[in-house]
Amino acid sequence: MEKRTDEELVQAYREGEDAAFPTLIRRHHADLLRFLVRLTGNAAVAEDAFQETFLQVHLSAESFDTTRRFKPWLFTIAANKARDALRRSSRRKTLDLSAPISGGRGGGGGGGDGQGQTYVDLMEIDVPAPGDAMDDEERNRLVQQALDGMPHALREILLLAYFQRMSYNQVADALDIPLGTVKSRLHSAVAAFARRWKTVSKGYSE
Repeated sequence: MEKRTDEELVQAYREGEDAAFPTLIRRHHADLLRFLVRLTGNAAVAEDAFQETFLQVHLSAESFDTTRRFKPWLFTIAANKARDALRRSSRRKTLDLSAPISGGRGGGGGGGDGQGQTYVDLMEIDVPAPGDAMDDEERNRLVQQALDGMPHALREILLLAYFQRMSYNQVADALDIPLGTVKSRLHSAVAAFARRWKTVSKGYSE
């Protein structure tokens, strides 16, 4: 079961192999939940959206075209469910993802961790384990703070393109927008995040 592709698992589930569905959930659990936490800024809302996403996958499995990739379809459903969950919770928090940190903070000869770092690297910091260093936890909080208040369309496209590493074509397909719109929206989103990151990271301990 674990060796099958996502698309094969969906097909197997449609044909009555119930074990295929929990395999899909396990395979995408960590990645999808991280995506939803970033997208909503709220762990409880993200958990609700996660559950509703897989309920929708269950309900729509018959209509999925198994000649296409499962993951973009899954993350498109998740983004829609996150929107619904945010509306219901009356918390229109917004976040945005990232691209290279231009030479500014930390990138100059101070030796550590800042050199060559990208905004994508910042976004991919996992929720720290209890024993992890405090500054990772603080940086994670600052990233989230930088994301708050960004327009939903920009946040969504950056999370899909950078965090999930989807190609421009996959993002265009997932969001049902033209390829040119993907490129221009990504450019705007990256620039917007960069400005906000500079603001919130002022005073961040070196």
